[in-house]
Amino acid sequence: MKTKIAIQGVKASFHEEAAYKYFGENIETIECESFKKTCEMLKQGKADYVVMAIENSIAGSILPNYNLLRDYRFHIIGEVHLNIQQNLLVLPGVKLSDIKIVESHPIAIRQCDEFLSDYPDWTIKEGMDTAACAKAIADHKLTNTAAIASTMAAKLYNLEILEKRIETNKKNATRFLILSNEVVEQKNANKASLSFQTGNAVGALANVLQCFAEQNVNLSKIQSMPVVGKRNEYDFYVDVEWKKQSDYDAAIRKVLKHTVNFNIMGEYIKNEKV
Repeated sequence: MKTKIAIQGVKASFHEEAAYKYFGENIETIECESFKKTCEMLKQGKADYVVMAIENSIAGSILPNYNLLRDYRFHIIGEVHLNIQQNLLVLPGVKLSDIKIVESHPIAIRQCDEFLSDYPDWTIKEGMDTAACAKAIADHKLTNTAAIASTMAAKLYNLEILEKRIETNKKNATRFLILSNEVVEQKNANKASLSFQTGNAVGALANVLQCFAEQNVNLSKIQSMPVVGKRNEYDFYVDVEWKKQSDYDAAIRKVLKHTVNFNIMGEYIKNEKV
């Protein structure tokens, strides 16, 4: 039986590509119209895992997904980095002069600002997903519309790549989290995602960060999100990395003395490949 992976978007989306990169070919992807729907699939046992984008090297953190991590409290069991290459896709035979509309996911559009600025007469429309926009062109035979999407989407939906690699930054990468309903113990784990709150006193957060520094634990990311309904209170989400397990364990013991609502969201193996 194939492992079922819930993804936001349709087949040939970057989420599906990330799922294949992490799990291999023997999987079944479940298409979902939203990130919340992917979480519901996992919660209801209709999916084994969720692949969820959490940050992009150009567009930054995907903030609504931090709220989903907070609300569903799934376990992060891994991560995968994907080099994002954007292309301009059209029906075969369509020329640049035929294009009136370009449609894609808002983050993909942002990633291609420089290219799109050369065509000010085009109408830019935001869609649910890069691959879904490509699929719509194929399904509805849209001869005046182009999609910004992957080479995988072009192949699956029989579209022509009119312009390759139109992303502004060629080192554009997205980080995806692998979510599970169950704790999956990772031998040789060297990275963790944590969440916590601190008091509002001067230096409260600095005290926490110092605990990591004193134990040679690297803080690779920090993200704050307002606590719903509480003024001037924040949840802090941090990713930490370590070389010695004992250093990490000691840091956690220290951090617990300076935080409230502390949660280890996941301990896993750092993904080095992009």
